[in-house]
Amino acid sequence: RNCCLNNLITCLLCLCLFPHGPLIASLCVTDISSLLCVSVRGPDEPNVIEDIAVVNSERNADPCTSQSCKWPKSSDGKVYVPYVIVNHFTSRELQVIQRGLDSFSSVSCIRFTPRSNQRDYVSIESRSGCYSYVGRIGNAQTVSLDRNGCIYHNTVQHELLHALGFNHDDRDNHIRVVWDNIIDSTHNFNKINTLNQGTAYDYNSVMQYHRTAFSKNGQATMVPIPNSNVSFGQATQMSQNDITRINRLYGCCKYTRNTYNTIPVAILKSIAM
Repeated sequence: RNCCLNNLITCLLCLCLFPHGPLIASLCVTDISSLLCVSVRGPDEPNVIEDIAVVNSERNADPCTSQSCKWPKSSDGKVYVPYVIVNHFTSRELQVIQRGLDSFSSVSCIRFTPRSNQRDYVSIESRSGCYSYVGRIGNAQTVSLDRNGCIYHNTVQHELLHALGFNHDDRDNHIRVVWDNIIDSTHNFNKINTLNQGTAYDYNSVMQYHRTAFSKNGQATMVPIPNSNVSFGQATQMSQNDITRINRLYGCCKYTRNTYNTIPVAILKSIAM
């Protein structure tokens, strides 16, 4: 498919000249959409809409809106998400992945823990591109972190947030989409319900794509409104809103502090379920 030429050239240069991404993170494009331009799916890989894996071609990349797609909370108030890391990665790459996994424990009740014999778990693998399912789907579910471009802290967090149940930010009235510049058959710009958990639109979210994401001509696909000069899509780690949304979705009372008085009643009810 046609891709943004600028992103493609930059990404190819990055992959060819610097195959070990974590070592030169400041020199290469780390945005997920850039890697998607050059990724090719294998026959055994799931259907993927940009960086969201779907169970089958009939299902859209819908957000996690039911209790069954959330990871269960333990009696100690923590949410343990079992994981395995397939033996594809170098020690340096493993450090980046582990840092991303561990980053949730200091700010939320989420605990990514090595799998023992749990049925449902996350399998972190180097496949074609960066992608994840949205929420818990049952049994082993792949989080793909392609060694050639996905091993960055922000990308690891981004894909793990998908696995926890989060989609990309709902643009609402904050982003104008320039449809004429978007790659044909790109679905991520179709507006859907997302789990913003009563928080404002966050230009600094690690889930926010950059200005030219999925562009077919190098021109902007997203323009902030009302101020078109607002910077966005450059997050290097989870924002405070990303963290707040995790804690509200999973009812991490210890970490939400006094924010519950600002949560809509409907969200409070869903947390209590």
